[in-house]
Amino acid sequence: MAAQDDDIPEEYLAGYAPILADAAATGRRLTRDELDSRRALGERAAEAGHGLRTLITAHLTATRVNWPGDATSADSVLAVATQALDAFAEGHERALRLAVRQEEATRREFIDDLLYGRSDLGLLAERAERFGLRLSYEHAVAVAQGETGYEDGDAVPRDVERALIGRFGDRSILLTTKDGCLICIAPGDQSDVLAYFAKQAYAATDGGRVALGRPQPGPGGVVQSYEEALNALDLAARLELDAPVLHAADLLVYPVLTRDRQAMADLVLNTLGPLQNARGGAQPLVDTLTAYFDSGCVAAEAARRLSLSVRAFTYRLSRIRSLTGADPADPMQRYTLQTAVIGARLLDWPVQQF
Repeated sequence: MAAQDDDIPEEYLAGYAPILADAAATGRRLTRDELDSRRALGERAAEAGHGLRTLITAHLTATRVNWPGDATSADSVLAVATQALDAFAEGHERALRLAVRQEEATRREFIDDLLYGRSDLGLLAERAERFGLRLSYEHAVAVAQGETGYEDGDAVPRDVERALIGRFGDRSILLTTKDGCLICIAPGDQSDVLAYFAKQAYAATDGGRVALGRPQPGPGGVVQSYEEALNALDLAARLELDAPVLHAADLLVYPVLTRDRQAMADLVLNTLGPLQNARGGAQPLVDTLTAYFDSGCVAAEAARRLSLSVRAFTYRLSRIRSLTGADPADPMQRYTLQTAVIGARLLDWPVQQF
């Protein structure tokens, strides 16, 4: 066979010329074994990194150079050439799909290890460079949560990734999904990246919530920042915070308050426990205190939030003073009450009894 494109070894055209000659002589089509051999060659060519366009050009050149018979054999030769190219392309595409699946599996395994810290940190840092991360530096993680869960390849992650790359290029940014959430990992000194991610994710998830962990150093820093972001989302849900973007740095007081769960439970019961003796139970009065503190201790605003008259609201405050012996208007007693109310919301009291 005449030499083909210098970039394509002749091994990928092995047996092609004899197939053309036999087809021209007999008018037959390719056998199953011949189709399988073409697919296998296509897979090998893809694994070797040869592009399909160049490979097809090489086959067409071989068809022209090794054209057998006369013009009357054209139909048979072209039909066989079409079969051969189709089988070859099928094998090539199959190998590429397999490579993509393997790459996706490798990427997913790396992300799982990165976010859960399950791998040796030294090896993890080496693997991270393949995905554009240098774990010796600080990194921060943002987590976006929508009404539905998202997976890699869904429209929402694609839209957010397209916006980020269009704005910043790669910039050592890793965007992925985990447990239905969108995850963005960026160098710790590039807060503009995470701020833009939060804006895009909020829009793409139709008003979802985004939490940003603090920048943390070293290979284990990604895990710490990721856990901070997750904890911020959990706190926001339990405390019914309505901010669309949460910064873990702004919420550090809450983990401190709940670090000793038993002490917090004792504070809640000792301070708010008497509210359970009220008609209707403790929950309406806990909600009253929550609205009062959230509105800056302005009774009129708190009453509006609860859809109550100011008179009805002040009556509730009076009942709270009577039952607990603590006055929400007194600075010292207000601090104890507010801390207890925060604890009740974090511990889901009085729904959860302890």
